[in-house]
Order: sequence, then structure tokens, then C-alpha cells
Amino acid sequence: MSKIHFNAEKFYQAIDNERKNRDLTWMKVADKCKISPSTLTRMGQGKRPDVDTLAALAKWSGLDVGDYYLGDTQISKTPAVLTGIPALLRADKSLDKPAAEIIEAVLVAAYEKMRKKNDAET
Repeated sequence: MSKIHFNAEKFYQAIDNERKNRDLTWMKVADKCKISPSTLTRMGQGKRPDVDTLAALAKWSGLDVGDYYLGDTQISKTPAVLTGIPALLRADKSLDKPAAEIIEAVLVAAYEKMRKKNDAET
């Protein structure tokens, strides 16, 4: 049986990216999500959010929480530098969901190809 866990650190990083993209303070994020600012502080210290907080942050940010689940044999294939891209693409009102997913897939593939190429050269 595979053990699955939630990667709270990467989720917090993605929330932070979204916060910065919207030019908001953590206090404003807490207010908009109707959660306690101290909850966000605890998340920044590595604590996991409760289910209601997770739902509120996911709704606010447009992040898919399923992207942050890992099994014990699964390794995250998305580098930290790419963590916030899905939220940015979903926030773009000029893109529909399939278009955003295609752009994300292209960026991830290009990034991985160049990363592997650079790893092979070093």
C-alpha cells in the first residue's frame, strides 16, 4: 500500500508566488480567504494547513491541490522554479483551461529538456 502525503512546502511556495503576483500582503491573503494570519505564518514555518484552510487557499489561488500530493515511491517531477506557473496561467483571463494546460506542458517539457542537457554537459 502506497503512503501518500501532501507537500505543504511546495504548496506554500505556490501560494506565496500567487500572493506576490497579485501584489498582496499576507494579511490581505488571510482576509480574502477568511483564515487567520497566524495560520499562514505557521504554514511558512513548515506546518500543514487544515482541510478548510487548504480549500480556502486553493479556491483563492486557483491551485489544484492534487498537484501537491506525493506517494512514497513518487518523486516530484516539477522543479520548484515551475511551481507557480499553473496558477499564473489559470489567472490569465484570456486563456481557457485547455490552453493554459498546453502552455504549462510545453514549458515543463522545454525546461526538463534543457535541464537534462545542461546536466549532461557538466
